[in-house]
Amino acid sequence: MSGVRIPPVLRTATGGQKQIEVDGSTVGELIDGLVAAYPALAGQLLASSGDLNPFVNVFLNETDIRHLDERATAVQPSDTLIILPAMAGGSRPQADG
Repeated sequence: MSGVRIPPVLRTATGGQKQIEVDGSTVGELIDGLVAAYPALAGQLLASSGDLNPFVNVFLNETDIRHLDERATAVQPSDTLIILPAMAGGSRPQADG
């Protein structure tokens, strides 16, 4: 089993768990297993096509999976998958008054 680190913004969907052990031999299998165990994550992680939402960044150990084989990237039991949804924020400029 590989570990999947859950960011604080998604922990409500996992009962507060910071890391979850998931079976799978590829990144895609880990994500699918995670969503199967915690269905509330599906809307936050996956697009309607089943692909990762474009605003979700996924790292295998410390490498962005976009620089690897994306969902087809092989994983080992000692690997850690890190999920980081992009965060929006900041402030709007105020009008001069």
